[in-house]
Amino acid sequence: KKASSIHVHWKGYKRKMKRQVNMNEISDGKLYGSNDMVKADCGDCEGCSACCRGMGTSIVLDPLDVNRLACGLQMTFEELLSENVELNVVDGLILPNLKMVEEKCGFLNEEGRCCIHPIRPGICRLFPLGRYYENGGFRYFLQVNECRKENRSKVKVKKWIDTPDLKSYEAFVNDWHNFLLALEKYVSENPEEQKAVSMYILQQFYLSPYEEAENFYTQFAKRLARGYEELGLE
Repeated sequence: KKASSIHVHWKGYKRKMKRQVNMNEISDGKLYGSNDMVKADCGDCEGCSACCRGMGTSIVLDPLDVNRLACGLQMTFEELLSENVELNVVDGLILPNLKMVEEKCGFLNEEGRCCIHPIRPGICRLFPLGRYYENGGFRYFLQVNECRKENRSKVKVKKWIDTPDLKSYEAFVNDWHNFLLALEKYVSENPEEQKAVSMYILQQFYLSPYEEAENFYTQFAKRLARGYEELGLE
């Protein structure tokens, strides 16, 4: 089976790939739902931090990732940009990603452990899983060549992802993915609008803080609807 769009935490590749990839070469050939069991549990990694090193700009952050970091670290998006996050072009759009410091994640401590584990980004939560998008939704797949841990044990997908209200989270992930696809199509057809569209996205979804007292997904849905309307997207 070949994928037209997959999301991965994958050395040497950006997170979102629309190129043709043979899934049998990078996965166990299966697709999983959130209630399925998958051999992803690496036993607390036992000190290994290979997946947090040499990732370049591949850990792209969605609005929820940035909101979690901002709330958890009590920092604004601007403050995150000055220390732990940077901006790069992804499929024609300027989006934030975790910054590598000396080829390793800036949130990796001297013991090789993640110091933001409870608020880590969604791509980090997934690893060694990826997302396979098809028919307006997505399922998960297991990357077989990325994690160094051998003899991983089985764990339920939703337990591994470790995100409250998983149903709402998955809907958010899918909505954001589809919105970015629409934006990428628009920018490819109107390249002169790339900077303006990117600045709009950064302001609308990242720079403008979300109210902690109100549900994030409710606020995101309002911003998303406004984004489709104001940018004239289908």
